[in-house]
Amino acid sequence: MVKVAVLGYGNIGSGVVTVIQENQALIEKKIDNEIEVKYVLDLRDFPGDPMEKKLVHDVNVILEDPEINIVCETMGGVEPAYTFSKKALLAGKSVCTSNKELVAAHGAELLEIAGKQNVNYMFEASVGGGIPIIRPLNNSLTPEKIEAITGIMNGTTNYMLTKMAKEGCSYEDVLKEAQEKGYAEKNPAADVEGYDACRKIAILSSLMCGKTVDYNDIYTEGITKITDKDFKYAKELGMSIKLLAMSKDVDGELLAMVAPFMISETHPLFAVNDVFNGILVHGNMLDDAMFYGRGAGKLPTASAVVSDVMECARNLHHNLRVYWSDEKMTMKNVSDTSKRFFVRMKADAFASARSAFGMPEKIVVPELPDEFAFITNVMTEKEYRQREQSVDGILGMIRVEA
Repeated sequence: MVKVAVLGYGNIGSGVVTVIQENQALIEKKIDNEIEVKYVLDLRDFPGDPMEKKLVHDVNVILEDPEINIVCETMGGVEPAYTFSKKALLAGKSVCTSNKELVAAHGAELLEIAGKQNVNYMFEASVGGGIPIIRPLNNSLTPEKIEAITGIMNGTTNYMLTKMAKEGCSYEDVLKEAQEKGYAEKNPAADVEGYDACRKIAILSSLMCGKTVDYNDIYTEGITKITDKDFKYAKELGMSIKLLAMSKDVDGELLAMVAPFMISETHPLFAVNDVFNGILVHGNMLDDAMFYGRGAGKLPTASAVVSDVMECARNLHHNLRVYWSDEKMTMKNVSDTSKRFFVRMKADAFASARSAFGMPEKIVVPELPDEFAFITNVMTEKEYRQREQSVDGILGMIRVEA
């Protein structure tokens, strides 16, 4: 009998219980063992809930119970999730989590503890919700040298950008609608400023290179400056605008960044819309592999947590090694990287733009008579910033991904 405890009985925690109970017969058949949720930890009471009699308020009840094999941490945030997870691992219990903040901040340390205790620390649900991406990187793609990962990793911002593209809505209007539908929090900063996607690409980058990529070192820019006018130009160009999180091996250094990009209709991520996520992995032998699905949501994310529970159940008292050390990865300065830039300017500033950027092809949208736009030649970020400073009338800039 495999006995499980769930830390946090909120959206994801209750989903974990639902998945285990609804699919219990199937799960038990696949792990060749019985499974039971013995405890649920939460500060709140849930009178009348089916798990009411299994609810505990003291984590030590779980930590000190030798019957508990696996702990599901679905609390969110760094503390007390970090302390509880560390204590559980030290007590010889495997831990499965959906907590991207915790994994990005302490993943290497918790993996090391798990290895020493001969248990497992698993975090499939921390990136991509229900999309399997962590286990493929750790198993199916292990023969590969992963050279790049590029993805749409935040469903909220992708929903907002899709609405702006299809319906011509303003940023303010789509944010309000996303909040009303429960896609965006009352304080949406984690999503719209790119912090959520930043932590996810930090985790994938760490697995990609086997060293620690500190999310604080990743250049991060959100979607708050994107306007409905930008999408009018994108439509004219046959392009779309997506918030991309990317990581690339550049001559032994790692380039990682999160920012809005214009992408063409031939790009694999062009058709990833609404709340869906897409993650493109490039290996030196495999070439490109695409992972697509619901990147968030109660049951998809809970399903990913339970997939980790099942893997732990099959490997009780056996550590599955994950190559992620606490050595920090050398990061490449974004300013030294080259790309093209889409630039919007006031209508009377073309001479200034031509002087600073050469002879760009002017893009005009009839319903925007007071401005124009162009796409630069390939140049470094540093060079673009220098030229930008010599020009008056710039209304906005979006990077262009081939």
